[in-house]
Amino acid sequence: MDPHRVPSPRLCALATAVPPHVLRQDEVEAASRTIFAGRGNAFERMSPIYRNAGIETRYSCVGLEWYLEDHGWRERNDLYIRNAVSLIRAAAQDCLEKAGLHPSDVDGIAVVSTTGIATPSLDALLLEEMPFRRNVQRLPIFGLGCAGGVLGLNRVASLVQAKPDARWLLLVVELCGLTFRSGDLSKSNIVATALFGDGAAALLIENSTDRGPAIGASGEHTWPDSLDVMGWQLQEDGLGVLFSRDIPDLVMTQFPDALHGFLAANGLSLAAIDHIVPHPGGAKVLSAMTEALGLPPDALRHAREVLRDFGNMSAATVFFVLELFLADDATGLLLLSALGPGFTAGFATLERHP
Repeated sequence: MDPHRVPSPRLCALATAVPPHVLRQDEVEAASRTIFAGRGNAFERMSPIYRNAGIETRYSCVGLEWYLEDHGWRERNDLYIRNAVSLIRAAAQDCLEKAGLHPSDVDGIAVVSTTGIATPSLDALLLEEMPFRRNVQRLPIFGLGCAGGVLGLNRVASLVQAKPDARWLLLVVELCGLTFRSGDLSKSNIVATALFGDGAAALLIENSTDRGPAIGASGEHTWPDSLDVMGWQLQEDGLGVLFSRDIPDLVMTQFPDALHGFLAANGLSLAAIDHIVPHPGGAKVLSAMTEALGLPPDALRHAREVLRDFGNMSAATVFFVLELFLADDATGLLLLSALGPGFTAGFATLERHP
């Protein structure tokens, strides 16, 4: 039997969306300098990050002036709910249009997000704005941070594989900018002002013999004693970002073993991978990954392009990178990877034939 004719979970359509406000890096630096003026020298010590981050523009659900004022947790979360629903609606509509489908054709909706809290969850709120069936299955996924896109893809692919006739819509939305807290002088918060953007992605996944890239191996690795590497610290005025300065070093020293272990467990090697599609958490992380895996200098160029144009949109970012690969008609075996709280690496493979 031709292996390419065996039905398997496939990525049948992909769409991305960003909010309307464009943040230019030089303007963000100037605004941050104003916010932190006269409050010690922490900002001045960290200010080179704006020029070294490899970012030119980002998108935000609020204008730059919003960041110049103090905001409470309730206001932030109200903005998160309203804008998150708007973005996943736009991404979902675009994705379904590309697939030639109606919302009623979808059997399940999974929503990945970690930058706000919604109960009822975002998927339930979306049902009030799009004509999905009322018996559609819903799966909200919270807490995976930057790894949520890859791990969410793996979870949905498993659900589709378990029920061959199922068609699922994976929605990923992160509004990272809303977590900025002007009273926080920590290095993590200042770094976040130079990196974070807002964005969303929608993926249609169903079993097929030839419609879109086949979703293959999936895996993850969570390192011990690593809970303080990345995550949120809940504060009175919102979510306080936690970044370890050791992340690039961890990518250099520990990521390769986790990746090679995943590949070996699935009968693969790095040499079998035609394209690496990483979550571009930052310029230093991409440089560390390039060096640690012995990649050609331009191997991660699409990730750098997304970082330059959109910044770090947490879980959604990897799908912006994947979108560029697919637009370039990349074929062969693609490896998606991302790092998130836990500290956890997520892996997935896609196979695409000409």
